[in-house]
Amino acid sequence: MGAIKPVRGRRVKSPYTITASVPVHNFSATEINRFRKSILDWYDKNRRVLPWRALPGDAPDPYHVWLSEIMLQQTVVAAVMPYFRKFITQWPTVKKLAAAPVEDVMAAWAGLGYYSRARNLHKCAGVIVKDYKSCFPQDQAELKKLPGIGEYTSAAITAIAFDRPATVIDGNVDRVMARYCAIEEPFPAGKKAVRACAELFSEGRADRPGDFAQALMDIGATVCIPKAPRCGLCPVAKTCRGRIAGIAQELPAKAAPRDKPHKTGRVYWIEDGRGNVLLERRSDDVMMGGMLALPVSDWVLHGKTMAHDPLPQDVSDIREVKSVIVKHSFTHFDLTLYGYMARAENRARLKGPRYKWVPEAQAAQAGLPTLFSKAVKLFYRG
Repeated sequence: MGAIKPVRGRRVKSPYTITASVPVHNFSATEINRFRKSILDWYDKNRRVLPWRALPGDAPDPYHVWLSEIMLQQTVVAAVMPYFRKFITQWPTVKKLAAAPVEDVMAAWAGLGYYSRARNLHKCAGVIVKDYKSCFPQDQAELKKLPGIGEYTSAAITAIAFDRPATVIDGNVDRVMARYCAIEEPFPAGKKAVRACAELFSEGRADRPGDFAQALMDIGATVCIPKAPRCGLCPVAKTCRGRIAGIAQELPAKAAPRDKPHKTGRVYWIEDGRGNVLLERRSDDVMMGGMLALPVSDWVLHGKTMAHDPLPQDVSDIREVKSVIVKHSFTHFDLTLYGYMARAENRARLKGPRYKWVPEAQAAQAGLPTLFSKAVKLFYRG
């Protein structure tokens, strides 16, 4: 395998290239079976050791599989590992997770991002305990009915936790399939051809579907990597249409990115005169909903007029802190928040489930999203 190299310096005309107008039908049953065998043989020797993955011969824990798959959405493995360990230490079963206060779950999730996942995680745990007697359903269609579980996550749980056939496609599998099938249509439109390709290799295949799904993920993560695929280490390089055509490194092709909008707003450090700072629990219907945060103004497109609203009532002595400028990038827009300090005139009116006063020195440990952790560090340092 070490002698196999991608064709370089020229593009080879390949009859295998799949575009939007060419149906995916040119894989024989023999090639599909050989592909699966090669992938599984490679996995038996090279599988990654991950805290949520069952060891060879052990039965997977559906709770671990579900929890890890929710955490891994839009998040890399290295970032997920410490959070996964923290969750299973604090809530070792789905029943214990369901019984936990949602505020504790949200706080434990702080810093992992995409906070609706944490709200749905807690909600889903409650449904599993109440409606399924703490046992995860094994049917993919039934899994998709649960909060926070869509097409990909339901397929992953079906295959990995219960070893039942399902087409599991994450970002790593997207890349492996796009290259192996030489799918040139730019993503996201090209994902339809990728799915059609992946289904040929997965649907109805009862030989180790869970291991096959994880093997494709591992090859994508360690061999078929984004910028420089290690074709010499790949168990299916000889039949990879992308390598044969000399275009593997270019795939998957992506449509030209659009410029992200830039929004601006204000973030507030509100003191009570006794060494405490005000935190506010964000509404469920906004970004980072349910999380504790510093109070903020509305976020408007850069260049538009900003207002202090919705600043809490009974706040005075509002002044800008020039040293506090918080920059953060979300998936669909960039954000800049300008820091302001203020004084609470009547702390007694700023209480209840929405507000929480904490000592200034402890604000950074209050389980805030990354955006607000940045702000706290700047305010406290200033």
